[in-house]
Amino acid sequence: MLLLQTNNVERRFGADTLFHKINLQINDHARIALVGRNGAGKTTLLRIIAGITTPDEGEVTTVRDLTIGYLAQDQGLDSQNSIWAEMDSVFAPLHQMEATIHDLESQLATIDPTSDDFASITGQYDQLQTKFQSQGGYEINSKIRGVLTGFGFPEQMYDQPVTDLSGGKKTKLALAKILLERPQLLILDEPTNHLDMNVLTWLESYLKTYHGALLIVSHDRYFLDQVVNEVYDLDQKTLRHYTGNYSQFVDHKADWLQSEMKHYDQQQKEIAKLEDFVNRNLVRASTTKRAQSRRKQLEKMERMERPTTDDRSIHFQFHSEHESGNEVLAVDQLSIGYHDQKIAGPLSFTERKGQRLGIIGPNGIGKSTLLKTILNLLPPISGTVKLGANLEIGYYDQEQQQLHPEKTVLDEVWDEHPEVDETEIRTLLGSFLFIGDDVYKQVKDLSGGQKARLELTKLSFQPMNFLVLDEPTNHLDIDSREVLEAAINEFTGTVLFVSHDRYFINQVATQLVAIHPDHATSYEGDYDDYLATLDQTSAQVSEETTNEMAKPKQGSYQATKEIQRERRKLQRKVDEYEEAMEKLDQQIAKIQETMNQPEVASDIAKLTDLQKELDHYQAQADEAELAWTEAAEALESFDLDN
Repeated sequence: MLLLQTNNVERRFGADTLFHKINLQINDHARIALVGRNGAGKTTLLRIIAGITTPDEGEVTTVRDLTIGYLAQDQGLDSQNSIWAEMDSVFAPLHQMEATIHDLESQLATIDPTSDDFASITGQYDQLQTKFQSQGGYEINSKIRGVLTGFGFPEQMYDQPVTDLSGGKKTKLALAKILLERPQLLILDEPTNHLDMNVLTWLESYLKTYHGALLIVSHDRYFLDQVVNEVYDLDQKTLRHYTGNYSQFVDHKADWLQSEMKHYDQQQKEIAKLEDFVNRNLVRASTTKRAQSRRKQLEKMERMERPTTDDRSIHFQFHSEHESGNEVLAVDQLSIGYHDQKIAGPLSFTERKGQRLGIIGPNGIGKSTLLKTILNLLPPISGTVKLGANLEIGYYDQEQQQLHPEKTVLDEVWDEHPEVDETEIRTLLGSFLFIGDDVYKQVKDLSGGQKARLELTKLSFQPMNFLVLDEPTNHLDIDSREVLEAAINEFTGTVLFVSHDRYFINQVATQLVAIHPDHATSYEGDYDDYLATLDQTSAQVSEETTNEMAKPKQGSYQATKEIQRERRKLQRKVDEYEEAMEKLDQQIAKIQETMNQPEVASDIAKLTDLQKELDHYQAQADEAELAWTEAAEALESFDLDN
């Protein structure tokens, strides 16, 4: 079912057109990414689609009563409520329905069961209770807990006021709330900001099963690969539609450009051939008619525009003048933190020449602190950091504290390299898209993306053989991230970086170190290799647990721990089947209620369709009940044996 479409939508700013001829369709259950360069107008288009602003030309049409949820980039909650109360406010209509049900219960307790009023109220009560159940009234608390847990809010935070939270947590909470609201069309502008890898994985899983349609803008290419199956590319001021996830879109767009260029070249050859014939034969009496015919053919021809894409992007490379020693970094039993307050440790790992080592871990675990400690910008609490011989270090600081707010873009670079000609400096800045008067802007007036590009500009000017990067892809658009990946892969030195961008990690990492509160674990390869190792380790642990459970009980602590873990696994199965049975029962009750409606009961065709649907759900319910019985018996048998 078509939920929303735009028809030749256009947005202008003065005499300039931001985009035009925007035609987009969103069907029920769609999974759509909107991609394009920074400044292409993605957020502006989202706001038009969400109905927040109106287009200068064209229109947006929707199905009747379409519910739209729009979450702007870095939009945080502003509320005096506690975290739980704010999430619970989503379910106010269900709470009102519950209050009415309790009121009807009180009335039934005081009315004669044989009276007409009792029968009438009983009918209202049954109808309302069925509606309450079908709309998830009995699952409110579990839904709230599930979403809050997924976003990393532990139960001890539920009573904390929203106003006490950091900006990042408020943004996460805003996303959590809009997910609980479950609109038919969910529009998300950069929803992955402030999310660590564990939360991202949970969010991807949640959105895959989301009941409504999704329209997403995100620079997180890994996230888009996991969630979307359609891409609209906002390029050259208009939209083009592609089927598939982000990686497939990249290939499809390249194929489209190649095909269009081939057709364009063919047409140009045909035009040149016709024009040449006309020029040579128009004045000859014997060939004038044929020349005139060719000229008419040229006049009627619909000429293709040369296919182009907005390919303005930064282009640079890192360079080194001297090679480092083979042993670049050795971290041994290092504890890190601030003012003797330990965040993580002891941590131990090493890095050799030529490696590209990525540091990963949840938000707040101390990844940036670790880099600063390695670079001696912060003192270690304990342990040692040993840097190798002949190192020339280049450091990218995600907080951009190495930039001077009052300086101009030009002076920020030139002051560090006064011996270089201004023309050369401006040429370098131009390669990072600082063009014309942009070089005279003060640093404090730059956007996050511009500051990121300026810091990369300075790094590209600096000779180094050990490059240390702290979240380098933050604020960069996708094209700039790809250029950065290429520059890192072409760099002959050693790279140490912190990133939560899983696509970026896959492109550049040769080794990963996962940081935990009390240790660090090294993994060979990129992010996908890391996941594969975790899966393999988990499978081995599961197999070892099964084998251990088959052995005679030894009464040890470890054996008891394994028994408890196995029992929890069995209990989870029982709980899952119970939940499935409850949902199927609700669906069956809903269908039966529909079948009992007078207008449906007299419609044989409708009844037949509903009966087929009922049989389908009943069969699923029977299977779930059988599986639940087997799981419950297994749990009971396990308890008897242990």
